[in-house]
Amino acid sequence: MTMDATEPRGPQPAAPRAAHRHFLMCRPTHFAVTYAINPWMNPAAPVDQARAVAQWDTLRRTYLDLGHTVDLIEPLPGLPDMVFAANGATVVDGTAMAVQFRDPQRADEAPAYRAWLERAGFDVHDPKHVNEGEGDVLLVGDLLLAGTGFRTAHAAHAQLQEVFGRPVISLHLVDPRFYHLDTALCVLDDRTIAYLPEAFSPGSRAVLRRLFPDAVLATEADAVVFGLNSVSDGRHVVMPVQATALAAALRDRGYETIGVDLSELRKAGGGPKCCTLNVREKGTSE
Repeated sequence: MTMDATEPRGPQPAAPRAAHRHFLMCRPTHFAVTYAINPWMNPAAPVDQARAVAQWDTLRRTYLDLGHTVDLIEPLPGLPDMVFAANGATVVDGTAMAVQFRDPQRADEAPAYRAWLERAGFDVHDPKHVNEGEGDVLLVGDLLLAGTGFRTAHAAHAQLQEVFGRPVISLHLVDPRFYHLDTALCVLDDRTIAYLPEAFSPGSRAVLRRLFPDAVLATEADAVVFGLNSVSDGRHVVMPVQATALAAALRDRGYETIGVDLSELRKAGGGPKCCTLNVREKGTSE
């Protein structure tokens, strides 16, 4: 018997599947760049606060249009970086690890996010070391990928494993432009990531190659426009519109990309993922 060349041969890869997400965000009501705690921040450069709000609101509406739930935390005066909600906690299966910021300029964000999580009914644990939330802790399948090198202390990784009861893979960041893990690596679904190899130490690169041999490798050109600071629901990837090559690579893998412009917020070193905390409720693994 002959087989038509147009018929599929052997098992075909499953199409990416979207899963509902519950996000926490903070409107950039008080957004400004008044200090420099990463290489992207320049207090002398002008910032259009109204444009930042409009770009952020487009991101929020994009999530809502995709069917996700978006809660809002009240922005507090004097905390211009509070918009970067990903740094407010790590939340897995109804358990939350609160944060401790490295820099004093952001310290008062921590109790605000902790209070929101408690009111929302999460089981909140206090950090013993510098720990900047989902900026440096990303869930992929049963693993927690944890960044260190610039912000979150390596010692915090052991506490994460104890609190969440999941294996923690420590990854060492070496390029100060990619100071949080979520600027150098994006989780696409429960087994697939995209990342910039040059942002990691040789040992961490070897670990990523071993764990994720089919990862999407980003270019520096896409990483510097925060292309990896993207948010995926397993099928749709909301990402900076400027990261064109990465978007094409993701579409080649079957993902649907949705470009947004957060160029104003990038002046403080943030993109879509920085603005988005995934609050995983009990019984929700994604």
